[in-house]
Amino acid sequence: MKKDIVFPEYKELHLAICPGETPDDLWSVFIINQGQKHLKNLMVSSSGYGENEKGEKIQTSTLRHFFDDLSPENILEVEKIDPGVFNLTNEYWLSYYIGLDLFDRRFLFVPDSLKLQNCVSVALLQKQAVLHA
Repeated sequence: MKKDIVFPEYKELHLAICPGETPDDLWSVFIINQGQKHLKNLMVSSSGYGENEKGEKIQTSTLRHFFDDLSPENILEVEKIDPGVFNLTNEYWLSYYIGLDLFDRRFLFVPDSLKLQNCVSVALLQKQAVLHA
């Protein structure tokens, strides 16, 4: 039964989205491993969804990325994201292994949360970014 399955958590994994050099540039999406665990076989799935001004549903394509590993206290650049989709909910699903255990984590950026005024300093990136912890 589902209630009998243990779903492990690793709270040292974060997602950060950094602005480009100019307001019209693409932003960069990063996975940040702030812990001491080595992550293997990372699968990242990203998509955006929401409604336009007329109330019509909008959905972006789903993008999938695979990375062999992410060492402790390190970062990976996942993809670039167009500011034109910041008015949508942007969702990132990460699945990865620590040893033989499978982990799964979902990060949601609600509409209009990806703004310069929401950026904080991220030490491992040495940049300002919207951080989802």
